[in-house]
Amino acid sequence: MATVLTGALASASSRAATPTAGASRTVAAWLLACCALVFAMVVVGGITRLTHAGLSITEWQPIVGTIPPLSERDWDEAFAKYRATPEYRQVNAGMSLAAFKRIFWWEYAHRLLGRAIGVAFLVPFLWFLWRRRLPRGYAGPLALIFLLGGAQGALGWYMVASGLVDDPRVSQFRLTAHLGLAFLIFAAMLWTAWSLRAPRAPAREERPWRATRRWTLAYVALVFTMVLSGGLVAGLRAGFAYNTFPLMQGHVIPPEVLMLDPAWKNFFWNMATVQLDHRLIAWTLALATPLLWWRIERSAHMPRRARIGARLLLAMVAAQIALGIATLVNVVPLPLAAAHQAGALIVFALALNLVHALSRAVANPASNGDDALRLTRTTGTHHG
Repeated sequence: MATVLTGALASASSRAATPTAGASRTVAAWLLACCALVFAMVVVGGITRLTHAGLSITEWQPIVGTIPPLSERDWDEAFAKYRATPEYRQVNAGMSLAAFKRIFWWEYAHRLLGRAIGVAFLVPFLWFLWRRRLPRGYAGPLALIFLLGGAQGALGWYMVASGLVDDPRVSQFRLTAHLGLAFLIFAAMLWTAWSLRAPRAPAREERPWRATRRWTLAYVALVFTMVLSGGLVAGLRAGFAYNTFPLMQGHVIPPEVLMLDPAWKNFFWNMATVQLDHRLIAWTLALATPLLWWRIERSAHMPRRARIGARLLLAMVAAQIALGIATLVNVVPLPLAAAHQAGALIVFALALNLVHALSRAVANPASNGDDALRLTRTTGTHHG
């Protein structure tokens, strides 16, 4: 695959051309469609985890595994492999074939969607290269995104493999890495699509919101940290403990948060500490989001896109925190938990939107108010 990409990139570079603005919009639309697929992948992945279906397929067969069991003999063989796993022996002993099929289909759908994303990305990418429709400077980053997608598939199997040995649970670290990489791939495609629609303004242009942009960058980092902490919560199944709010079983800080020795282990292996950390980051976001919104609202030189984005972010963070609380106190019901995972990706996308809006817009000294700002748009070569 790497050889194919290298050859395609070399061919494209030897046939240099200047894509039109329409071509750039087409590439952006393709990337946004891929983002929608990744969003679906994150949601289905969450459901797969919540239904304990992730260990139902015991082999990683990227090509052959595309075909599911088609006969009773195939199902019997797949079920026999599952019965040999620690999860069956320790958790699901006596499970019927019909019950196995239910969890199998969730994991199969998750893997099939991953393969579909790979095809949906690679085939148009190679076509755009061949037709010279990619703006200059974008072929390399897009190839890197594809390689990250391949790495994500391998990381997914590496995660599953950790639950096929003694302990029938996947490693919380591998699960968190798998979730984090999915968010980064989503961010890379979304940022690239936005950049194709609103190219970077010349460096000399005045941007009176530089300090606010630094705040938004820190905010994105905080949201991503929240996502990673959620991965640890999911990996340790910490959401099934301390199902009260705002206190944790009657305590602001449970006495067992430092029960492990050495102390640093509590932040990665202790359910009480991991859930407390997740709550603390949520409280931090609950305070930081209105402050960021107010900072953007009160500025007279703020792009309209940033103002709208800040309002949407404020509303979504409120909804996401409410979803998190409802998920916790109801002991992680599937619909609420899946919605909470989807909400995390929406919050992340809205936070990225603020950074992008403040990176691409420029002030127009000839106008005032919201109309005093414009997005630089070009019809020639785009610069990433």
